[in-house]
Amino acid sequence: MENKKTSILVISGLILVAALSRLLPHPPNFTPVGATALFGAAYFTKKYWALIIPFIALWASDLVLNNIVYAEYYEGFVWFTGGFAWIIGAFALITLFGIGFLKKVKPMNLLGSSLVASALFFLITNFGVWMSGMMYPKTGSGLVACYAAGLPFFWNTLAGDLFYVAVLFGIYEFIKSYSSKMEMA
Repeated sequence: MENKKTSILVISGLILVAALSRLLPHPPNFTPVGATALFGAAYFTKKYWALIIPFIALWASDLVLNNIVYAEYYEGFVWFTGGFAWIIGAFALITLFGIGFLKKVKPMNLLGSSLVASALFFLITNFGVWMSGMMYPKTGSGLVACYAAGLPFFWNTLAGDLFYVAVLFGIYEFIKSYSSKMEMA
């Protein structure tokens, strides 16, 4: 049982550190959002933790970003931003996809799941921007314009997912291979 607790703490700690990396300077959308969802999905045996732990880490980093780093853009304390529901929806779908697809952690599965995670995040969050009606008309051409404008950010999302998937899964597999105390959480 102690091994399982150690594993849960290591997985959770890696997710928290990855989420806190959002506080470091980085290119737009080069973040660990998709990677933390996939990482939790792959390694938590109790799959509700795959949704809860990365969500809490993401939300905590959002609190710091919105209330300290970007505080000048908001009035008062911000618990959630307007687009947060779309981000969480994308995050949840990425997690559910990862639960189904990452039953075996292999390089090709990680590559494929990173591509899907990036695409889901791009499609869902840009759809949310379009639905807000604040930047693009709610027409078919408005939706196309929204996706076209978001395309440069997609490449950073993909690069971030690939980078953070490699780092999170790589570190965890390294720890597992050198620790007889680790077992699946």
